Formats: sequence, structure tokens, C-alpha cells
Amino acid sequence: MTSQIIAIGFVAVALFVGSMTAHAADLDAGVKAHERGDYTTAIQIFQQLANQGNASAQNALGNMYHDGKGVPQDYAVAVGWYRNAADQGDAKAQFNLGVMYDKGQGVKQDYAAAVRWYRKAADQGNAFARTNLGTMYLIGLGVKQDYAEAMRWHRKAADQGDTDAQTYLGAMYQKGQGVKQDYVQAHMWYNLAAGQGNKIARENRDTLAEKMTPAQIAEAQRLAREWKPKGK
Repeated sequence: MTSQIIAIGFVAVALFVGSMTAHAADLDAGVKAHERGDYTTAIQIFQQLANQGNASAQNALGNMYHDGKGVPQDYAVAVGWYRNAADQGDAKAQFNLGVMYDKGQGVKQDYAAAVRWYRKAADQGNAFARTNLGTMYLIGLGVKQDYAEAMRWHRKAADQGDTDAQTYLGAMYQKGQGVKQDYVQAHMWYNLAAGQGNKIARENRDTLAEKMTPAQIAEAQRLAREWKPKGK
């Protein structure tokens, strides 16, 4: 099972509405209602916009049903709203739908379907989807195990700053999976993730450091300082 992040964040929902439309202000009102804990109002706003075909609202409504906020928790209903938004090309909804198939929540567990939805979102630049897709290739869930593909997708997400992907990338460099073993690169990626609070990355970095020379550690730290995130 891959790492999952269903709660994409309702602040982010507002930022991904796209061009300003007549619905934008209403969606923002729903987001703000959710932030202050007024789930009844948020549900009403999201439901109205979702019924009108607003993909961001459909994804938000799916989150409400998934988390049971303002409504009884219902994974099947959440899947329905995620699917409506995903079919319109909403990357976050595509990722969420992938998670539901991955976990078997509201649908029969289907790793191949999870991979398909992760890929759709990953192709649009969704870092979470890229991380999970990379992990599916790393483990061999829904696809044939392929370290090279795992490395490719984890690197894309890691370049965007995703700490889980950076941790996976560090582990792959440490073990030599899909790439030549390189402790300096492994330490660098662990260090980047640890700097953002990833505990597993910090533990891995400190354990790996015991096998490295002072010169190697210094080089890894230099690379981490000079690293800059990349776009999609």
C-alpha cells in the first residue's frame, strides 16, 4: 500500500479554481466556511456548485463525505463525487480516486485502476500522484515492478519538493535500485526531506551517515544547500 494523502487542503481548492468565474466567490465562501468549522454551510455551497458541474466543488464535496464533515461518512458517495470531477480532468480528484481504489474505500480494491488514476493526475503535475505512482512501480502493485519507472516518477515529485518522494529517492540511491548506488545522493535527498520535518528521512539520513566519510557528508550537505525545486 502506498502512502496516502486524501486531505488535499481546502485552501488549495480555492487556489486551483482557475480563471475567475461567477462561481469563484461562492467556492471561496465554501472554503472559508470549512476553515471556520461551519461544515453545514460548506456542504450547502459545495453541493450547489457540484450540482452545476463545478469540478473543484465536486472534489471538495467528495472530501467532505470521505472525512464525514457535515455529513455522515460515506466512501461510496465520496467516490461518486471524485469520479465526476476526475472525469472533467481535475487532477486532485483523479489523485483522490486513485487513493480510493488503492485503499478499497467505496470501491473494490483495484491496484490497476489506482495506477490509471494516479497516472492521469501525475501527467498533470500532481506531486502526490507522482509519488504514489512511483511507489506502485517500486513495489509492483497494479503494474510490473520497475525500478527505473519508480525512480522517474519519484524524481519528478521530489523535484517539486514532495518529502515522501525525496525519502523514497534517497532509499533508492542508498540501495542502488533503478540507479547506481550513491550514498552522497541518498544523503542529500534524505536531508532535504528531513529539513521539511520528515522523521523517516531524518532517521535514514543519520543511519546512512555512519557509513559515510566526512568528505561525503560535506558534499551531500553542499548539494542539499544548493538544491532548488523544479516546476512540473
